[in-house]
Amino acid sequence: MDDLRAPPGPGAPRGLVIPAGELIERFSRSSGPGGQHVNTADSRVQLSLDLATTTALDESQRTRALQALAARLSGSVLTVAVEENRSQRRNRATARQRLADLLRDAVAPPAPRRPTRPTLGSRRRRLQHERRRAEIKRNRRRPDLD
Repeated sequence: MDDLRAPPGPGAPRGLVIPAGELIERFSRSSGPGGQHVNTADSRVQLSLDLATTTALDESQRTRALQALAARLSGSVLTVAVEENRSQRRNRATARQRLADLLRDAVAPPAPRRPTRPTLGSRRRRLQHERRRAEIKRNRRRPDLD
């Protein structure tokens, strides 16, 4: 198995290279198409990577990846399972591509927030709504004894 390469993107300007020794591949029987072949071939692929110990990420990338992928992690291990194709080879390629895409997206820094100002129309509507509510509450009071 070769090293996994993720193309350059935000947060990883030179891309990511994950050493093959850090990837764990497991194969099992798939429930997908294949007829009788599906009962004998291990075409389902599970590809795992421990984000806490990988040498492919620096500390800032590791922190962002652990936060962004927290819902998908088991401890600090990210696992991708693929069983779309009848071929184990194609499932392996798909799993590697998905893992690379997930990592590249996870290490991207969040987009900066650009503060905006409320429009003149929205400010007018808000003030008009406040006046309407004040009038409703004023009408709930007891009438004056003048």
